Amino acid sequence: MPTIRGTVGGRLGARLLWGAGLVCGAMAAASAAPPCENVVLVTTDGLRWQELFGGAEEGLIDPEQGGVAEPRLLRQKYWADDPRTRRERLMPFFWRTLAREGQVVGNPDRGSVVRCANGRYFSYPGYSELLCGFSDPSIDSNDKIPNPSASVLEWLNGQPEFAGRVAAFASWDVFPSILNVGRSGIYVNAGWQPLEAFHPSQQREIAQWNRAAGELPRMWEGVRYDLFTFRGAMAYLEAKQPRVLYLALGETDDWCHEGEYDLYLDAARRVDGYLEELWKFLQGSPRYAGKTALLITTDHGRGSGPVGWKSHGAEHPGSDLIWIAGLGPGIPPRGERAELTASQGQVASTLAALAGRDYCRDEPRAAPPIRWQESEASRGAE
Repeated sequence: MPTIRGTVGGRLGARLLWGAGLVCGAMAAASAAPPCENVVLVTTDGLRWQELFGGAEEGLIDPEQGGVAEPRLLRQKYWADDPRTRRERLMPFFWRTLAREGQVVGNPDRGSVVRCANGRYFSYPGYSELLCGFSDPSIDSNDKIPNPSASVLEWLNGQPEFAGRVAAFASWDVFPSILNVGRSGIYVNAGWQPLEAFHPSQQREIAQWNRAAGELPRMWEGVRYDLFTFRGAMAYLEAKQPRVLYLALGETDDWCHEGEYDLYLDAARRVDGYLEELWKFLQGSPRYAGKTALLITTDHGRGSGPVGWKSHGAEHPGSDLIWIAGLGPGIPPRGERAELTASQGQVASTLAALAGRDYCRDEPRAAPPIRWQESEASRGAE
């Protein structure tokens, strides 16, 4: 599968990060469509653009290169000669519904690149950049240090219409620091923190999930299995009906670090199932149907080759390349975009713009919103 190494040159490089030089007056273009009332942000840690856009990588379906115990079985699940078929096998809801009814940006093979700007290309700097809208040089580790910068979630929670109606569920236990719960006041459930029942009818089910979480062996002390994170988020969504919900899943990154390509693909497939269940719930709820946008992205890219895919960081070329997808009001159904570039820092203002708010007005360091309305023809005219 083709990969991108180093920088992207030529015509594409000249157009890279189109929003970097724009002032936040671009907000008007981003919010031309009537804003929705609610936004759900989902991140899946370290999911490579290579798998998202091309499906399973053949060279890694291998015991030595990918740590795959049963290559034949894995090929039966995810392999096809055509990359479009492969990606649908890996993430069927994403490609058959989300991409067709919304937009996806970040396939370098089609001239579309989304880059991180923090230069670190690992989790805390990435999450801070996408949630705050800018790169903070002081965030240089994954240590549990309260984020000195306020995220767009904190900013929204500070507004009367959103106060107490913003929440986050995360598999990684560093998120209380990333979102600075001591200052922001946002409800955050992260790591192996027990789930809560938010309505009496949920008590039995939540107790069962907590019991399972306590009895299962823990692969990682700092990362909860995504299943529990997702179930907690769905319980909150049903009972509390927040206006902004953030769901941060983690297994796609951790199975890569373990060198288990088959379990990485399985984790991506589960993420796709969670997205489908989430979207069906939203569309079946009078509170959310037709009034809710869904944003999906990741915190960093990864390296490539038999070793590089397992990790990321400045020493692994390609770790700065990510992707962004959107579905719902304010996002025209244009599918996979070509020749359209963006940056990680645009996620924060894009989330706010979808909710009808101008984040850049109060946070001038933030990158401007993604211009979902922009046509390919208008791009060529610039």
